[in-house]
Amino acid sequence: MQGLKPLAPTDYPHLIFGTSKPAPGLPAADPFLSKNKVPHLQKVFQKSDGLPVHLKLGYPDKLLYRTTMALTIGGTIYCLVALFIASQPKKQK
Repeated sequence: MQGLKPLAPTDYPHLIFGTSKPAPGLPAADPFLSKNKVPHLQKVFQKSDGLPVHLKLGYPDKLLYRTTMALTIGGTIYCLVALFIASQPKKQK
């Protein structure tokens, strides 16, 4: 019988990530490298102090927030100025 070959293979390769065996040459389980910080961070973020969540960690969060707001406002002003300049007709010589 003639015709087109099927696009999908009829036999599937073996699963690569479906095994529970560790990769050769690696330890069976990586040791946890640092102290678990989750309980401390849960206390910090669940504390009722009136601060929004994105500012709970102090100065680094404030710096990141203010930088983001400054770049957003600066970008908005830049776009508005560019639109204003682009909307002006060119002067004829």
